[in-house]
This record gives sequence, C-alpha cells and structure tokens, in this order.
Amino acid sequence: MTATNLFEDIPVALPEEFSQQILNRSNVRIERIVSRGHRSPEGFWYDQCWDEWVLLVCGRAALEIDGQPEPVALGPGDHLFITAHTRHRVAWTDNKSDTIWLAVHIHSRQDLC
Repeated sequence: MTATNLFEDIPVALPEEFSQQILNRSNVRIERIVSRGHRSPEGFWYDQCWDEWVLLVCGRAALEIDGQPEPVALGPGDHLFITAHTRHRVAWTDNKSDTIWLAVHIHSRQDLC
C-alpha cells in the first residue's frame, strides 16, 4: 500500500482539464480533476445517469445547474451533491491557480447507462 497526494504530479501544462482516476469499484468511481481556467464548452451540459458528489479541494469555480438562475460558486471545502440527470456544467474555474476537484461518481444497479 502506497500513499499518494492530491497536490502532487499535476502536469505543468494543462491545455485541457486533467482527470485522474483514483478508485474504481463496481458502484463507485473517484477521480481527481485539475482545472486551470477551464470551463464547459458553450451549449454542453453533463447529464449523467448516476449521482455525483463533488468537493472543491482548492481553487475557485462555479457550476451552472439547469433551471437555477445563478451559478453555484464554490471555494475550498465546498461540496455539492448532484443527483442523476441533473444537467450541469462548469461555468468557470480560476485561471490564476489550480482548482482541484474530488469527484465521487455513485452508480446504482438501476443505472441505465
């Protein structure tokens, strides 16, 4: 067993958001995501058939939730539970420093993905 650190081994150049799988089990997948000024493309929405819990470890970001008038601003320690089929997108992330997310994807036996 070897410990790893969420703040280590981050690529110097991030032309795209960096995603790294930390754990993958039958019903749970955990990934580290590193953003540096990234956002979802215009018109793109995530619409996942599983629940997702996200924790903003460091940095700043905002998520747009379909049907909500204002984006949800997130700072270090803020977390959000996104139920299956809740359309959402990354409105913005800090472009001056790394924004590190921990995303926990929770699948149920009823997922029709």
